[in-house]
Amino acid sequence: MGTTRQLRASDGFTLGAYEALPDGDAARGAVVVIQEIFGVNDHIREVCDGYARDGYAVIAPQIFDRAERDVELGYEADDMTRGIGIAFQGLDRENTLKDLQAAVDEVGKYGRVGLVGYCFGGILTWVGACELEGVACASAYYGGGIAGELERTANCPVIMHFGELDAHIPMTDVERIRTALPDVDVYVYPADHGFNCDHRASHHGPSAATARERTLAFFAEHLGAGG
Repeated sequence: MGTTRQLRASDGFTLGAYEALPDGDAARGAVVVIQEIFGVNDHIREVCDGYARDGYAVIAPQIFDRAERDVELGYEADDMTRGIGIAFQGLDRENTLKDLQAAVDEVGKYGRVGLVGYCFGGILTWVGACELEGVACASAYYGGGIAGELERTANCPVIMHFGELDAHIPMTDVERIRTALPDVDVYVYPADHGFNCDHRASHHGPSAATARERTLAFFAEHLGAGG
């Protein structure tokens, strides 16, 4: 369904992206999908294709390109170690925000823009909701580190999704987020970290389906005409 293309950030850097557009009628809005630590891989492309089938113009920027181009990882221990290294040692936050802004600006020609991100992309979804221009709403999935970014103020409506079995994000952190961000709807599922990804052993179908339904309803509210 989708194609690989290039984006240009405000500092002139070019990065790859996966773009998926809806068939037939005009898009009902636009979505930027923010990758996990595993790059824009098969799963992230499938996520993009899914939102495109629901009527959205979708783009997933390859935010690892500044450190290493065209990274696509699996879910074994070595892949995780490599992905963590790139995400937390190889990237500069401000440059990553420039790359995300380039994606928002590009897909924004199709309508109001929502963010959705997973894992590493989850915390970037929260930061993006606070820092990027032209974002109408944001849905963050199990973003590790959000509890350390609570001094920020979102410029748009935000919802968040967490798994109660997630050892990476303890429920004490989730409660801190709820207390500090009373305007953010925080959902907790009977699932582990990465529950949305059906390529991982931690996938939990019922939780993934419910979270996606909530995200789609949220997008319909904030990205639709007059939303």
